[in-house]
Amino acid sequence: MARSSRGSRRAAWALALTTAVAAAADVSAHRRDEYLQAARIAIEPGAVQLELNLTPGIDLADAIVADIDRNRDGSLSQDEQRAYASVVLGALTIDVDGTPVRARLAAATFPDVAAMERGEGSIRLQLAGTFPQLAAGPHQLSFRNRHNPDRSVYLANALVPASPDVTVTAQRRDIDQTELTIDYLLRAAPPKLAPAWLIGSLAVAVVLS
Repeated sequence: MARSSRGSRRAAWALALTTAVAAAADVSAHRRDEYLQAARIAIEPGAVQLELNLTPGIDLADAIVADIDRNRDGSLSQDEQRAYASVVLGALTIDVDGTPVRARLAAATFPDVAAMERGEGSIRLQLAGTFPQLAAGPHQLSFRNRHNPDRSVYLANALVPASPDVTVTAQRRDIDQTELTIDYLLRAAPPKLAPAWLIGSLAVAVVLS
């Protein structure tokens, strides 16, 4: 038991280190002529949450702003932001054990145009998807990002699960990190105890009988 606990802690530390390295890479890998897309994925027993940060380099900023600012008025309206977020979402796929997971946009934050033109602003999209409860044991989540492939660089990492019932055991990426496969282990949920009032009612019924 102690050995298993130490192994779990080592795995958690390894994932935490991977996340920290990825965060540092977000900055170091960001060049003037690249569109950096960094995805972080959190797995729960019946859900997945994804945060996607999109940061255009200074040489690409005008082109990305033009993609969003459809009416060319120099500002990014709520409708334009939602439309661009929808385009990005349409280029992402997630599946668990081969079954597609439909993700929805939970939140979106866009920087002002001036920050993007300086190469400093990041678009932050938060996505969430749910799927039926799975049986205990090993499972696999696959993520693919096909947004703006001609001028982008990609990062993709699993976050340390918040739930004690989920343990990430491995991560595999393609060479461009447009695809990430996460192997994880799902523990069985503990049996639910009957509420106290029901136990008391049964006890009274037995006495009366």
